[in-house]
Amino acid sequence: MAATLRAGAASSNITPTLGTHISGHFTDRLADDVHDELMSKAIVLANDDSIVAIVTLDLIVALKEDLAVLKSRASELTGIPAENIFVSCTHTHTGASTAGLLGTPRDEPYMAWAMDKAADAVKLAHNRLKPARLGHASGSCPEESHNRRWHMKDGTVKMNPGYQNPDMLRPAGPTDPEVAVAVLIDDDYRPIAALANYALHYVGGGKGTAISADYFAAFGRALQRMAGQDFIAIMANGCCGDLNNIDFSAPRREEPYPYYNMCRVADVVAARAYAAWRTIRDFRSDIALAAATEMMDFTRRESTEDELAAARRLLENPEGQDYSELMYANEMLEVAQEPVVRQTPIMGLRLGDLGIVGLPGEIFVEYGLQIKSRSPFARTMSIELANDYIGYCPTDLALAEGSYETQLARSAKAASGTEQAMVDTAVDVLTQLAGE
Repeated sequence: MAATLRAGAASSNITPTLGTHISGHFTDRLADDVHDELMSKAIVLANDDSIVAIVTLDLIVALKEDLAVLKSRASELTGIPAENIFVSCTHTHTGASTAGLLGTPRDEPYMAWAMDKAADAVKLAHNRLKPARLGHASGSCPEESHNRRWHMKDGTVKMNPGYQNPDMLRPAGPTDPEVAVAVLIDDDYRPIAALANYALHYVGGGKGTAISADYFAAFGRALQRMAGQDFIAIMANGCCGDLNNIDFSAPRREEPYPYYNMCRVADVVAARAYAAWRTIRDFRSDIALAAATEMMDFTRRESTEDELAAARRLLENPEGQDYSELMYANEMLEVAQEPVVRQTPIMGLRLGDLGIVGLPGEIFVEYGLQIKSRSPFARTMSIELANDYIGYCPTDLALAEGSYETQLARSAKAASGTEQAMVDTAVDVLTQLAGE
């Protein structure tokens, strides 16, 4: 029997100052307001045999080099091994610019501050360790997640083709309706933390220059409201690189006020998570804890010398040229400066019979579905944008089909073969953990 579980949870505020660059659009934006604060949320779980931490950041992405700073400081503050600290980003599109992507520069001073500040949440959670029990369950929410890539009548595949476009034929991929939730309670059955997992690209709202954690923060508020108690409520994003909230087969939804749809979706998903939570029969304290990481060789696509020369010529004579073409020409040259092959971590956690695996990019839903189907655990959470950032990771089929997620850029550079390599590595990590 595993040693008795203890758990603690806490958050720290990582909201940037006004005037910061905001990632998530093709053009740069500067923050001039705050709708809701950006947070680092942490859960620490320990027993006599092991200790692990789960951290989510309300950021669009984070590179492993930045996260190494967070993990190192959190380890120094708590004694938790850095390799046992699992960090993912929610992918808000109205947060600070954490990497140079498309038309937005990286905010270096913010990242230096934010990683230290984010580590505070781990220390605060560690301070709050107390006897705990863990339970987990799953619900389903097919209504709010849709594949955004569509087969068109002309034989192409198009992302976001428009509402009820007469040239649409069918979605180009599946969705994943599972809403998984793991809940930690104390000896009085009061919630310490809830970790949810659902495959849905961000849902935003309001004006694009107001800092916001998007639907992820609204989900947390809704889940606490439904439970009628305060606790750390986390939505860790599932594999949703080709998914969003828009049902293009139906008319556009009305949005009677700013952030209406963001809050509506958060309420729906939180309701499914809370309903699943309330079905849990078995909260256990005798659970095994373990972490494992395998480094995967990530290969980027390469441009030809002719393509690179054409990009340089375009940028040398930009007057009258299309902004998007100029942006992608610059992206091609930026990608060409990166190593063709680099290593990226695939990290997993074991929380009893719950498996968690983190994938380091915007991962197509098919990856998550394959991993879940092959996982040795009773329930598996596949969390994207975890422990590193390598951009969009499409399926090999999607790479051949084309469209936005495959157009070469620092945010979309995965080569064919990434799908099989990442899925196999993730399953290897989970299998290793299941045997411990």
